[in-house]
Order: sequence, then C-alpha cells, then structure tokens
Amino acid sequence: MAATVVRYLRSAGSPTSAATAAAREPSRIDALPRPDLRAVGEDERAPVSPAEFRAVLGNFASGVTVITAPGTEEEEDGPAGFACQSFASLSLDPPLVTFMVARTSTTWPRIARAGVFCVNILGAEQGGLCRSFAVSGADKFAGVAHTPAPATGSPQLDAVPAWIDCRIHAVHTGGDHLIVVGRVEAMGAAGEGAPLLFHKGRFGRLAD
Repeated sequence: MAATVVRYLRSAGSPTSAATAAAREPSRIDALPRPDLRAVGEDERAPVSPAEFRAVLGNFASGVTVITAPGTEEEEDGPAGFACQSFASLSLDPPLVTFMVARTSTTWPRIARAGVFCVNILGAEQGGLCRSFAVSGADKFAGVAHTPAPATGSPQLDAVPAWIDCRIHAVHTGGDHLIVVGRVEAMGAAGEGAPLLFHKGRFGRLAD
C-alpha cells in the first residue's frame, strides 16, 4: 500500500467558521501518482470475490449524483465531473458530506487540484445525464447547461433537484478508493420531483 495518497489542504488547519472559509482562497489537494492498487497481499486470499461483492452490495439502493469541479488556470480542458453513487451526509456541525472515488479515477486529480466541488443530486428523469458523466474520455459537459455554484464556482447543473457546494476538507484512503470529505459552503433544493435511484445495476425510481 502507498503510505499516503493525498496531502491535506496546504493551508494550516481547517476552517472553523463560514467567515474564515470564505476569506481564504480555494485550497488544493496534491494528488500523488497512482500506485499499483492492491489491498490484499500477494500471499493472502480475498475473503470474497469481486463478483460476489458487487452482487450482494447491489441490493442496496442508492441515490445518484454528479460531482463537478471548475477548471483550473493550469488546465485547458474546462470543468471536471463524474457520476457518483457513493455519496452521503457526514456531519451537521460542522456541515460535512462525503463521497468515494476510485484511486484509478482520471477525474479525481483534476478535482483535487481545484480544491472544491459541487454535488449535483439527480432526479428520476436524469438517467441520461448520469450516463453522459459516466463515460471516460468524452466531453462530459457538451450540451449540459450549468451555472457557477455561489461559493466555489463549481458547475451547478441546471434542473437538478438539489445541489451542495463544498470545499475539500480532508481525504482518506479506503482500499482501492479515496474517501473525500467536503465542508459545505452553500446548498439549495427545488423541493420537488422524485430522486434517481440505482439498484442491481439499473436505474429506478420510487413507486407512487
């Protein structure tokens, strides 16, 4: 295992209030080169197979989000984003959320460099939007209307039921994934519409 995959925000400590967070420039995370990923030693046998793991965990229905971040001055590719179902609220005080991303992700280093992100919670009719952000190597924002989120400037996708604007607070390793913790700076919700759900490899929606 790599000793450390990411470093904490370059500025010392974490913001203790919304005022101090707003006064600081967006911090960035240095995403180190991705190592050969292996959480089980060569002389060990994994307790379950990846296929069995996916089949069993697929019984847990989850919501679907698109995580976005603005482009940086060093990049010419514009904003970054990817579809993510591993998202959850974490803390009320301070307000924290978390998402998980594969350590092999090519989008994560761009989000790490930006130091900020917006969680776009998708509605029941936005399966196509999710698919467009799940494709690697494509222009994911082609034809997708969005506006800058108020605190960080991350893309806030039009017509999503809810959005959460965050700065990266901490990053932890979790096997072949990273656990990204975001401190909430702004948020909003339309307050209507059913959520997009993912269950056993398919999209679904709540029954009326």
